[in-house]
This record gives sequence, structure tokens and C-alpha cells, in this order.
Amino acid sequence: MSDKIKLLEVFDNAYPERDYTVIHTAPEFTSVCPKTGQPDFAKIIVNYIPDKLCIELKSLKFYFNSYRNDGIYFESVTNKILDDLVEACKPRYMLITAEFNVRGGISSVVHAEYKKEKFIK
Repeated sequence: MSDKIKLLEVFDNAYPERDYTVIHTAPEFTSVCPKTGQPDFAKIIVNYIPDKLCIELKSLKFYFNSYRNDGIYFESVTNKILDDLVEACKPRYMLITAEFNVRGGISSVVHAEYKKEKFIK
């Protein structure tokens, strides 16, 4: 288990028999471009259907903050976040959307999606 995923805490879903969507938005995500060393800023949106566990928000904030000094590409950080959150809470469905601010005249949006095998609709 990575040091980052150890930051994530979960709690029991009070309604595991029901499909419902949880959306968390973190508008101040930061990491560092591995090529230039310049900071990257993004809004990260976590959209998921919980199964037995839900993500605790304070720990999610600390998890996101742990990327502040990491040199990592947009695509990699988005997929890493998805992998870590899926491992922590084992949802029925999860979509991570990373909306990165304009850099060099180009804005970037990365989507990474997970569907639990028995849940696929």
C-alpha cells in the first residue's frame, strides 16, 4: 500500500442496498509538471456510486494535498487518483474528471473511469 493511499479513510455506507451518486469537487488541486517543474492547477471531480464504503472528506483533502510537490503528468495523476480511490472504497462505479488550467495556451481535461464488473449497466 502506498503512502498516499494510507491517507484515505472510509466509513460504512448507510444505504448499501441503494444506488446513489456522490460527487466531490476539489477546485484547488496542484501538482508539478515533470518536464518544466512548473506548478499545475486543476479542479478534480470525484463522481462515484458507493458499495459498502464511502470516502471520508478530510482524508480526501489531505490525499489531494499530498500531490502538491509531485512531478506527474495530467494523465498519470488522474489514473493514479482513480486507482487509489477504487482500492480504498471499492465502489460500484467511479469517474475521476481532472480539469487542468490553461498552460501554454492549451487546457486539458482527463477522464478516468472504473466500473465494478457485476455492476456494469
